[in-house]
Amino acid sequence: MESSGSAKEGKFDHGRSGIRRIIYTAIYSRDGFVAAFRSEAAFRQLLVLHGALVLVACVLDVNAIERAILLAVCLISLLVELLNSAIEAVVDRISLEIHPLSKRAKDMGSAAQTIALLMVAAVWGLVLFG
Repeated sequence: MESSGSAKEGKFDHGRSGIRRIIYTAIYSRDGFVAAFRSEAAFRQLLVLHGALVLVACVLDVNAIERAILLAVCLISLLVELLNSAIEAVVDRISLEIHPLSKRAKDMGSAAQTIALLMVAAVWGLVLFG
């Protein structure tokens, strides 16, 4: 089978294209979501928080653009948490040894989530109390 990417480029040939690739991508995404839900307490907590915020956003008397922004910042925070969890998993996969670079990677992921949550608070505060 012809490779879609050369070994020199460091790309792995997954052997799927078209609709099969889309289906497998959806399966992998579901698996990632389930793994985060089962193994990451922070992700579960954020799902509860943002689930409540999404419900509130749907009943607030705001225009469509404001509602879209309220919903978007909630999704961004969940996205950042998934990426943060992925970074932590990769760092732990490489080594459980305490190392300054491992700490730096994990701390930067945590900082990204803090910024995302500050963004949620700022956007919701501005929309509600403008």
